[in-house]
Amino acid sequence: MEEKETAGSDLPSFGMRDKLGYMFGDFGNDFTFLLSSGFMLKFYTDVMGIPGGVVGILMMAARFVDAVTDVTMGQIVDRSKPTKDGKFRPWIRRMCGPVAISSFLIYQSGFADMSYGFRLFWMVITYILWGSIFYTSINIPYGSMVSAISADPEERASLSTWRTIGATLAGLIIGTGTPIVAYVVVDGNTVLDGGRMTIIAGIFSVCAIICYLLCFTLVRERVPVPASDRKIEPGKLVAGLLGNRALLGIIAAAILLLLAMLGMQGMAGYVFPNYYGSAEAQSLSSLLGSVVVLAVCAPFAARLSARFGKKELSVASCGAGAAVYALCLFVRPQNPYVYVGFFVLANIGIGFFNTIIWAMITDVIDDAQVRNGVREDGTIYSVYSFARKVGQAFSSGMVGALLSLIGYNQDTAFDPGVTLWIFRISCIVPAVGLLAVALVLAFVYPLDRSRVEENTAILEQRRGEGTSR
Repeated sequence: MEEKETAGSDLPSFGMRDKLGYMFGDFGNDFTFLLSSGFMLKFYTDVMGIPGGVVGILMMAARFVDAVTDVTMGQIVDRSKPTKDGKFRPWIRRMCGPVAISSFLIYQSGFADMSYGFRLFWMVITYILWGSIFYTSINIPYGSMVSAISADPEERASLSTWRTIGATLAGLIIGTGTPIVAYVVVDGNTVLDGGRMTIIAGIFSVCAIICYLLCFTLVRERVPVPASDRKIEPGKLVAGLLGNRALLGIIAAAILLLLAMLGMQGMAGYVFPNYYGSAEAQSLSSLLGSVVVLAVCAPFAARLSARFGKKELSVASCGAGAAVYALCLFVRPQNPYVYVGFFVLANIGIGFFNTIIWAMITDVIDDAQVRNGVREDGTIYSVYSFARKVGQAFSSGMVGALLSLIGYNQDTAFDPGVTLWIFRISCIVPAVGLLAVALVLAFVYPLDRSRVEENTAILEQRRGEGTSR
């Protein structure tokens, strides 16, 4: 009874205020996340003089730290007691400052003339602080909060859509504005300006804090989520994960999606300025890619998934995206704006899955509760969050390794043989990744439309009976 009072039974019903607030949460997340995935590798290879392979190794090695910090944060969230502000919302207010400041510190071009050892040390420390400590401490409570905002599957699906809208708006600002401001032409070549990147990172950090505080202010937690008294037991945790086909399926799909999506975004920082010599085309690709997500994917994803199923829609859309990139590789357009057209078409396929994936992880949490009788939003979401970070790291590590493999460095950045391989990689990586996502969802992930509806009915009946089982 006390928990219900804490949750606030007199709170206003779910509505647009919650949707906007949840949108601002991922808006804040992606001011630092997308900046890292889209420009950190480019910043450290071209401004700080760190080889791409070394940057990629750092990003992958940091995920071993995340293996501890993500699950630990999930346990902290699950075991925390609800307050007057809810169980999850307080973390957003507490950690918004640290995550924004640590992101800004990554892009300090003033250290470009320091010794290689110092530059490497600075990159490692700031990246670990941002990604493995502070971003984890805000992203896991934010993602877990969906279950406390509403118990209705359709309302949760709408939150997933609005979360994607927030991420897309951040991508629109970062992807469109950053290339226009950060790149300059030197001796006929389009290069990244380190000083401008530092200023951009500072502005985006301030914007992130504002968005996080808007999320905290607008969202309300209505569904009581009591503190868990279960202690983490690594052996049982691993056994439980290995036995959860739905979680394994969505984890594999998320990793492959990020390999495709972030690999594509990471290569955009090279294919447009180095192969096509056009930062303007890079900016336009981000603008149009965001527009189609907002105009096509966001309005129709929830409707299509309600009619056909989230799994079914995702398989079809990712398969279509893979086909578009395979065709681009075959055609090899010489005009950068034709390449932009392929990029935008593929982004529609990615956009549908990326719009509803957050509702799919809630389906996974529901499925685990149906099977085990225990609801652990924070722990399951933390494992999923860790998987996404693995995908982010592998994409950066993969892009960095491939750049090193084809001989890319500050001296060969505009060599015709190197730039041709940059183009090929920019098509092959997303084509293979999206095809793999479609196959995993089709043959591994078990939560089709009928299974999700069955789980929803079971949990609705249990809530009516007043039992978790």
